[in-house]
This record gives sequence, structure tokens and C-alpha cells, in this order.
Amino acid sequence: MNFVQLQELIAEEFGAKSILTTDETSIPATITIPAEKNAEICDYLFKHQQTYFDFLSCLTGIDNGKTTNTMEVLYHLSSIPYAMQIALRVEISRENPTLKTVSHIWKSANWHEREAFDLLGIVFEGHPDLRRILMPADWEGYPLRKDYEIQTHYHGIEVKY
Repeated sequence: MNFVQLQELIAEEFGAKSILTTDETSIPATITIPAEKNAEICDYLFKHQQTYFDFLSCLTGIDNGKTTNTMEVLYHLSSIPYAMQIALRVEISRENPTLKTVSHIWKSANWHEREAFDLLGIVFEGHPDLRRILMPADWEGYPLRKDYEIQTHYHGIEVKY
């Protein structure tokens, strides 16, 4: 299955509006999908016998800043049996960065989603254990947000950057 056929498969199952943009020149090729359909499309691509994207190698969170007031989540998917790779891109509001979890589809999403939550504040609804994974539980703010103000002290200890 090539990239165009994959787009057609998604559009046929979820409608033409389920593909917002595509970029075949990026590595891997990227399809932007609506935030409200992220878990459904991921589940479909995992279960469909012609795609079988059985491996989530990376989930990336991006803060686009206050200018666009958006954040992004990229799902880097691989189909080992079919030797295919794609990225699904989802854009969400910076004010309410929320997506449905995909941790029930790929076990590797568990810690990836926790990391995006911990460092960017992206909430993954339905996640079985959404808590900080890198920062202390009582850390204030999300360090990878562009407007993050660095703490000078943590529990009376100077924080040096």
C-alpha cells in the first residue's frame, strides 16, 4: 500500500474531512487528522489487515506558542509486516490541550503520553495512569512550553539551568 492508497483508505472509512493535510515529502510521510478522531483512526490503522500499524515508535508533543495558540501531537507509526512508516499529526488548542489516549492500542503509548503530559501539559483522556514521569509530582508548570517560567528554587533548593 502506498501513501495515496492509505489516504484513500482513511477517507473512505472516516470521510473526506478526516484528512486535513498531507505531506508526502516529510520523513516519514505525514497525514494531519482531526483531534476528535485521533483514537478512532489510530485503532483502525492498527486493526486493518492491509495496514497493520503494529508499532508506535514515538509520540511527539510540540508547543507552537502563543502566536498560533496551538500544540501538536505526532504519532510515528510503523507496520513491521508491511515495512511502512507514517506519522499522524494532530493539532490541538493550547488553552485546552486534550486528546483521547491511544495507550489501549499500543502499550508503548503509555509512557510517551505521560511524558507529553509531564513536559507540555497535554491531557490524554482515558489514560490509565496519567501522572508525571520525569518531573517531581509537585513540580509547577510544564517545562517544554514556550512560555514556561523557570523556577529558581524547588523546596528551598536552588535550581540551576
